[in-house]
Amino acid sequence: MTDCDICVIGAGSGGLTVAAAAARFGRNVVLIEREKMGGDCLNYGCVPSKALIAAARRAQTMREAAPFGIGSVEPQIDFAAVVARVKNTIAAIAPKDSEERFTKLGVKVIRASARFIDRDTVEAMGERITARRFVIATGSSPVIPAIPGLTVVPYLTNETIFDLSERPSHLIAMGGGPAGVELAQAFRRLGSEVSIIEAANPLGKEDPELAAVAIEALKNEGVTIHGHAQVTKIRKTPDGIAIALAGSGTPDEIVGSHLLIATGRRPNIERLGLMEAGIAFTAQGITVDAGLRTSNRKAYAIGDVSGGLQFTHAANYQAGLVIRNALFRLPVRVSIDHIPHVTFTDPELARVGLSESEARERQGALVSVARASFNDNDRARIDRRSIGFVKIIVGRRGRILGAGIVGPEAGELIQAFSLAIARRCSVKDLINMVAAYPTLGETAKQAAINHYAGLAGNWWVRRLIGLLAAFG
Repeated sequence: MTDCDICVIGAGSGGLTVAAAAARFGRNVVLIEREKMGGDCLNYGCVPSKALIAAARRAQTMREAAPFGIGSVEPQIDFAAVVARVKNTIAAIAPKDSEERFTKLGVKVIRASARFIDRDTVEAMGERITARRFVIATGSSPVIPAIPGLTVVPYLTNETIFDLSERPSHLIAMGGGPAGVELAQAFRRLGSEVSIIEAANPLGKEDPELAAVAIEALKNEGVTIHGHAQVTKIRKTPDGIAIALAGSGTPDEIVGSHLLIATGRRPNIERLGLMEAGIAFTAQGITVDAGLRTSNRKAYAIGDVSGGLQFTHAANYQAGLVIRNALFRLPVRVSIDHIPHVTFTDPELARVGLSESEARERQGALVSVARASFNDNDRARIDRRSIGFVKIIVGRRGRILGAGIVGPEAGELIQAFSLAIARRCSVKDLINMVAAYPTLGETAKQAAINHYAGLAGNWWVRRLIGLLAAFG
């Protein structure tokens, strides 16, 4: 029997954040992980996918060098070397999340499955652990749809695609969400033929005005996209995998060499013994209150397993709240308004806060929208990356309710809007920002200035200026 202050189940981003912080404050911590330290983000998600995207970006740069006076060439891609670099990137980051590091911090790490046997006790590798607080951070796994024939053909998920030794000749991505479109563009740039199959609109959860720009960019690079297409059957062929489709404007069948399943994720709640622990849950995840506590008041749930936003940075944010509450007894309340979403296509797509449609549902005619195009930004023109725009959603008294960006470095630029929403800033505050020249950040400020563009022609404003001029 082991007794501790905090028992963390799951060594992904959120769980590691809690364990490290609690240990640094001198708490007795047990960390349980049944698979790889670092979780999905390090081993199968954010890190490997962005490493692959980085390689694909270099290949595309070579193809597009001519406008800079440098000869464009078709890159010679060593796919095995690309995959090796992806794995080397994981290995370079892994020590930060390793068992050795956490052991040195004073954390007791148990590499095994964990299961609650009652409300106060977890069992792992034959050891029973009691704790003042439990934190469940077991993440999520790919959803595999029930499609006739899928069980008899080989397929890839985000957990296996980075183990490929040879480049797919034709990759079919089933799922047009962020993961599907990111990998689709990367493999296309690395020389594969790529098709996306999406049952609804590709990037359908994004602002349609922003998503349209990103989708058009993928099409221009040669990615074939089948929207509103239903997969009815899958079969193996001598040439690979054949997928039968139903839907207006879609072909009856497409054939590819490899199939990627990117149709969403499900919370990892099996085998946890949640019922024995008195922890309520649904198919969407563990039920938590505004302070991330479960129905068992000794237990918290954070990250993907809690059924909310499935982002590494969201899990880290929630981990910080748990530390404040569990260690310092400070009241906390989750707010997702200032948590950004980023899709790492080229151009990137990012958003934070309310979308235009969500804002209009809440405030109606009081909502206005301000935009600024990257085509009018000097830095974007210099770099020949001028596709896209910044969009600001403005509410009462000029308060920034949300923002969306599609364009170069959108994931970097959206962070200023995350802070603006968290601090309840107005567009006037953004106008007061001094942006260095020439930078892409000027576009955000220009969008704020454009919000007041109509004032220049306003009769009352002109009248006021005239009266003030009369006084010299």
